[in-house]
Amino acid sequence: MPFPTVDEISRHCLQDDEPETVHIEVHLPGRPEPGRLREAFREALRRHPRILVREAPGRWWRRRYEWEVTDGPDVEPVSFPPCAADALARARERALAVCPPLTASPPVRLEVVTEPDRTGCVLVLTVNHTALDGPSCLRVLATAAAVYGGGDTPGAPNTSSPPPPTVPDRSGTRGLARPVRIAKDTHAPRTGNAMLLSELPVPPRTPGGPTVNDQLLVATCLMAARWNEVHGRAPAPVRITMPVDDRPRGASGMAIGNGTRLVEVGFGPEERADVSLLTRETPDPAAVARLLRRTAARTRALKAAPGAQLGVAGTLLTVPAVPVGLRAAVTRGLRRAAGPWTSTTLLSNIGRIPYALDFGEAGGATAVWFSAPARMPRGLTVTTASTGGRLHVTLRWSRALLDDAAGAGLAGLFQRALAATARAHPGNTA
Repeated sequence: MPFPTVDEISRHCLQDDEPETVHIEVHLPGRPEPGRLREAFREALRRHPRILVREAPGRWWRRRYEWEVTDGPDVEPVSFPPCAADALARARERALAVCPPLTASPPVRLEVVTEPDRTGCVLVLTVNHTALDGPSCLRVLATAAAVYGGGDTPGAPNTSSPPPPTVPDRSGTRGLARPVRIAKDTHAPRTGNAMLLSELPVPPRTPGGPTVNDQLLVATCLMAARWNEVHGRAPAPVRITMPVDDRPRGASGMAIGNGTRLVEVGFGPEERADVSLLTRETPDPAAVARLLRRTAARTRALKAAPGAQLGVAGTLLTVPAVPVGLRAAVTRGLRRAAGPWTSTTLLSNIGRIPYALDFGEAGGATAVWFSAPARMPRGLTVTTASTGGRLHVTLRWSRALLDDAAGAGLAGLFQRALAATARAHPGNTA
């Protein structure tokens, strides 16, 4: 099975010092029985065979990378690390630093983490992003939960609705201006990623106003602008990459793999007039309200417009006209050359978790966190999901860009920026 476009581009650009992992963390109030969980997860893999893949061996002159679909796992995907006080911290570190290999099926592992002072457990999934994305792996885990609990494969309502017609707002689209970078703040640059998880209230919505996703985009923009203001960097356009997932979440309709397309939400000319109001320690509510309205218009247009997953450039780079080894070299070279025009950051909003994730006597999920890779030159990603009326936010950063103290400071700015969007009332501001 030939690699799709996203898989191939990712495969070309793999780096040992910044593994391409997706981290998913599911908190349960109880502890599942090991044998039953292993069998339930294996059954979920069988029901979603696209996850049972490994990269087929081949020479550099072949025209495509190819996946081999296996009859079952090559390695045991479920493990139970020893119960210890720092077990969760160590599992998180492994999720960021140790990527499941592409040469063994499936390219995902599930660790069931317990600690002496924790009643329940934490399921830590690590996904090789070259093969799968977070929503795909969550879909497989939901099937495992249903099998474990003795139920059928879970369906989930497709709660999305077509966006209303809108006049495209081109003011924030990609132009020649370079987007601003997050100011570096580390005294001892290191390799790899770090992350910080937080739990916040889901932002309130004004009826007919911006969505929670729009508020998260604005909060991310305010965070980046304020951070750079504090660090003495001159104002410049902020650009945020946003994955859009159009797949249904039903039992049979969701395609497993890398199924999102990437769009870019720009903040530039219109925001320049309000820059001093938006980068204050407490942003001006009227300026934030104007930014929310413009952002809502931009995202509606971007979501409504069809497009390839990685745009025209990604499609052209994966045409099998020359050997894959040559395409890999060209892709890596173009990625380095395009570094200055890479977006400021990436915001991936999974949204409300549509599955119960109920593991019988172990209970249903009380919290779900995700994190996406944070490779340089972008070096920062923000990933959000909501469960039980709470917003679970993960900031993940490259250690070449930020140290742990700087990452915590940036997370604090995001929380304050999100609160500022809740204080704004778009419908009452001219």
